Amino acid sequence: MTNKCKRAAIISTHPIQYNAPLFKLLAQQKDLVIKVFYTWGETVLKSKFDHGFGKIIEWDIPLFDGYDYAFPRNISRNPGSHHFWGINNPDLINDIKTWKPDSLLIFGWNYRTHLRVMRYFKGRIPIYFRGDSTLLDEKPGIKQILRRTILRNIYKNIDYAFYVGTRNKEYYITHGLKEEQLLFAPHAIDNDRFMENSEHKKQNALEWRRSLGISDDHMVFLFAGKYESKKNPEILISVLKTMNDREFYLIFVGNGVLEDKLKENSRGYDNIYFLDFQNQKTMPIVYRMADVFVYPSIGPGETWGLAVNEAMACGVPIIVSDKVGCAVDLVIEGSTGFTFSSGNVDDLRSKMLYFINQRDQISTIGAKGSQYIQKYSFNAIMKAMTREMTK
Repeated sequence: MTNKCKRAAIISTHPIQYNAPLFKLLAQQKDLVIKVFYTWGETVLKSKFDHGFGKIIEWDIPLFDGYDYAFPRNISRNPGSHHFWGINNPDLINDIKTWKPDSLLIFGWNYRTHLRVMRYFKGRIPIYFRGDSTLLDEKPGIKQILRRTILRNIYKNIDYAFYVGTRNKEYYITHGLKEEQLLFAPHAIDNDRFMENSEHKKQNALEWRRSLGISDDHMVFLFAGKYESKKNPEILISVLKTMNDREFYLIFVGNGVLEDKLKENSRGYDNIYFLDFQNQKTMPIVYRMADVFVYPSIGPGETWGLAVNEAMACGVPIIVSDKVGCAVDLVIEGSTGFTFSSGNVDDLRSKMLYFINQRDQISTIGAKGSQYIQKYSFNAIMKAMTREMTK
């Protein structure tokens, strides 16, 4: 006699490009049946405006293929994942009970419905949690004490947490979870999609560089993401101005509130280029335009930095601020790249100069990073989750 398949209900606010392929993988497992409840509701299909990029974003990869999902009714007057009251689903608990799951996997607690679901099902079925918070932005004081007290009470409502990396694990332990409650499921991107047809994508990247007027022997440092204060893209321009070196180029890819300021600060420099937001299918080429990818965030809230995973999957060396959650896990100093002290122009310049002066190391470091990031995969997450939720 075969064991009955386990049923796991997954609670998430909305479909995102980093989770949809994982849900598809989970749905393919023979011992597990999943259903994803998107709590934003059906209006998420119409909400294409991204406040960080400051423009309408519509992902060019499928987000609903290969798994079962539903949109519970959301009665919030201002629906969205940007505030606690934006997710208010009065029918969800009954919807979940009707579906009869053996366990729950909840992405994020800081929404009215998610917190209510956690509290209701605690003690009824196992509750698994997924989040990527860290302690990197904490400041000592009364607010820290109060916040930790609140969070300890919240996390009493879960049984296990799938932690994404070292900083995330520290966060959970600080807020009362025990070692045996913590299950490693690394933060990941679709490595295969970024790695496939690598040589063809490299050629496309070279042609794109040439179209900008960048010769093949010039160094390119790349920033890709939202132009916002926490990501601190301005520091790259500050470094360039101190170096007075026209033998390397900066490419900024994205959009956001700092766009006008960045372009103004770049006036007079013909070795700084700006490209608009590029969608997912184009990003594997974008990263390959670079000799080195720089992720200079100062926070708050840079809990991981999945763009670093993407760059590494493309074989590009990385320079990452120590305020980025993934730095301690993904940066092996001198092997996959370097970290620098957040906001420190001199420290960042020294790491950029290393690559300028040791250009023969770029391909070696990039290859080591590409190999290392394969441990951080959707398959690794799927195996960790399936192993636990099919017990």
